[in-house]
Amino acid sequence: MSPTQLMAAMLVLPLVGASVLAVSPKPLAKHIGVITSLVVFGLSILLAWQFPEWTTGRFWPGEAKEVAPIALGVSFTLGIDSVSLLLILLTTFLSPLAMLGSYTSVTNREREFYGWFLVLLTAMLLAFMARDVIAFYVGYEFTIVPMLFLIAIFGGDNRRYAAVKFFVFTFVASVITLSGLIYVAAARAQAGLGWSFGLAELQDFALTGLTDRERYWVFIAMMVGFCVKVPFWPVHSWLPLAHDQAPTGGSVILAGTLLKLGTYGIYRVALPMAPDAAVEVIPLLITFSIIAIVAISLVCVAQKDVKRLVAYSSVSHMGVAMLGMLALNPVGVTGSVMYMINHGLSTGALFLCIGMMYERYHTKDMDKLGGLAKRMPIWAFFVVFFTMTSVGLPGLNGFVSEVMCLLGAFTARPSTAIEYPGLIGPKWMVVAGVGSVVLGALYMLYMVGRVVWGPLKEPGHDAHGGHASHGGHGTAGGAGSAGDLHHGGGNHGHAAHGSSGGLPVDLSLREITCLAPIAVVCLLIGIQPWPLLDVINPSVKVTIAGYPEAVRDHIRATTTSATGNDERTALLPTGGDASPQPISSTPTVAP
Repeated sequence: MSPTQLMAAMLVLPLVGASVLAVSPKPLAKHIGVITSLVVFGLSILLAWQFPEWTTGRFWPGEAKEVAPIALGVSFTLGIDSVSLLLILLTTFLSPLAMLGSYTSVTNREREFYGWFLVLLTAMLLAFMARDVIAFYVGYEFTIVPMLFLIAIFGGDNRRYAAVKFFVFTFVASVITLSGLIYVAAARAQAGLGWSFGLAELQDFALTGLTDRERYWVFIAMMVGFCVKVPFWPVHSWLPLAHDQAPTGGSVILAGTLLKLGTYGIYRVALPMAPDAAVEVIPLLITFSIIAIVAISLVCVAQKDVKRLVAYSSVSHMGVAMLGMLALNPVGVTGSVMYMINHGLSTGALFLCIGMMYERYHTKDMDKLGGLAKRMPIWAFFVVFFTMTSVGLPGLNGFVSEVMCLLGAFTARPSTAIEYPGLIGPKWMVVAGVGSVVLGALYMLYMVGRVVWGPLKEPGHDAHGGHASHGGHGTAGGAGSAGDLHHGGGNHGHAAHGSSGGLPVDLSLREITCLAPIAVVCLLIGIQPWPLLDVINPSVKVTIAGYPEAVRDHIRATTTSATGNDERTALLPTGGDASPQPISSTPTVAP
């Protein structure tokens, strides 16, 4: 099977599975969903096995491998490099685990749930595989539709508002990104080069055929959509609400891979297209990243809801990832790509753990829970482990990527004498480090101390007994306790679509099977990160190849402007004559 056929099969198979789900018996729905996603994961492993460009930074099977021409230069073109393949592997790895983790949390309308999940899988894979910007945009934008339904149908009490806010933020911003890409294609056609939406062709034309002003506004347009998807501060408010209201499986895939479409779009589409325009905007983006790291960390400290705390932490963590990418040097950008992968693993696993806790207690309020290690020691082990990966404990996956992002920011000094000059430097790295390392450890360890350790605290003595007073454990429409209504209890909350009786006090074998593979991968990356770093670095160098000179030009222009201002200041008269004189109210009479 050729690489193009293999990638096409990975895109088509989830859609076939979703079609089968529509006519399958309800009891088989979850099994069909998981088996289909496992087959796609197997195909991604085969694709990785055949991939020959791990250390070259080139695309495979080639940037011009057209699968099917359509019209007006639009074609269905597939190609992957090492970074896109790693994100494909992350997506196909997490998807079956998220579905398996939803077996008992989603018991109504199962065919819809697993069907939309498979459609979402196809859309994400298309975005990572596409080498035509329209195909990329279709995958990138279509992820909104299945996630919208997953939240709106299977979410908590406030699910409709969360779904609408998610849709409005991401859709409107993405349309602005599309307008920027279409402008480049139209300008290329007007220049006599014909219509083409090939990513490589548009990037080449933008570098040589657009004016500086045009590149500036095209870069702004692209960044609007990507920044909302990341999300950057201050357009992040849709994410904590979406996480809080989404079902567990939806939160896992939202944190694990859907957010990475924003950072991937910046890495793959925006940065290579307009280096000189990017360096004009990057100081503002650096400011937004640092605010996200520090300010959102303080918001996390104030949270009482476990899931909302982890949701807000994603905004702070993605701020670190973006700071590394904006360092514009191989260390920082490689760390940023690593951070995408590690954040997807660690935070996705934490959402699984929170969902497993919620199924048993129907609350996420830290004031109502505590000391659960006494009741659920296996669950407590995984919570502590994934918390340590999230805060960057040495020896685990989070440490490598976080250190590289901060080191990249530290070395990104505005100096024309170094190989990769930048616009951050040590001072701002220290600020970001305090927010990421100190405050990050503070709120995550505080959460563990409240929920896992200490005296045992449960919502009621019969929390595991299946009584209706605690959200109807064992029923599909438990009312939930009045105090937990805002956490998703009630007829349309998490309890309505997922409370299931028969769960053991601690984790079941199925739940351990969901968490153990992620823990193993986190440990392996932490112990031996070099294989990943070695395959990411060549792609990173290709992506940022135009930035050293662009940053130097920006530094020279800034220095020249400052020098000119100093010279004009030096030419001003000195002494008393240089001071402004008061205007006399008495008219001066000429002699």
